[in-house]
Amino acid sequence: MSETAGGAGARILLVEDDPSLQIMVRYNLEKAGYAVETAGDGASALALAGSFRPALVLLDWMLPGTLSGIDVCRRLRELPGSRDVPVIMLTARSEEADAIRGLENGADDYLTKPCSMATLEARIRAMLRRVAGPSDVLEFDDITLDLVRHRGERGGRALQLGPTEFRLLEFFMRRPGRVFSREDILKAIWGENIHVEVRTVDVHIRRLRKEINGPEERDLIRTVRSAGYALDNSPE
Repeated sequence: MSETAGGAGARILLVEDDPSLQIMVRYNLEKAGYAVETAGDGASALALAGSFRPALVLLDWMLPGTLSGIDVCRRLRELPGSRDVPVIMLTARSEEADAIRGLENGADDYLTKPCSMATLEARIRAMLRRVAGPSDVLEFDDITLDLVRHRGERGGRALQLGPTEFRLLEFFMRRPGRVFSREDILKAIWGENIHVEVRTVDVHIRRLRKEINGPEERDLIRTVRSAGYALDNSPE
């Protein structure tokens, strides 16, 4: 689920065999707004990469089984569907020769363990900005918003969005996971110099919820008491 290929909400494939490290990295990336799929070995990683197109791959070098991270990276570059997907190698191998080998075999960036989550997230943001380019389509969870055609869909179902609800959904989809106060939303959607009652935000949030949340669909708009609203697909 992504703002196309880049930005928070982007779908990342994390290939890491250490369960505790996998859990920690996944938790922090999801907290930052990314959607994360995980694999513990090279064969599983290639199968996942073939089933969906990740926005970015975080790849350990030393993996169990017959495929190393280098092998996985090389094979990703051979597959038409993943040839241009950015790969960041995250590995304990810290020698300069290892980094050169990783980059020569298709990695776009190389980070040695241990590294801080702040550093890792900064590298991910920089990589996604580099490859994303301008886009007219936003994606989050199963919602797609086409800014040119002014159309929205959820799970293939067309959304009947009024102009204000469309702008409101676009605002949230560009900043998934972040909580915004009613005052923040008023300024962003209606502008600072237009007098609109704060409760107007609640009215349009209700309208947006009614349209994007079908009978069997999870409510993706989270109400944060005394704080505001967020577009959020994390578990309750």
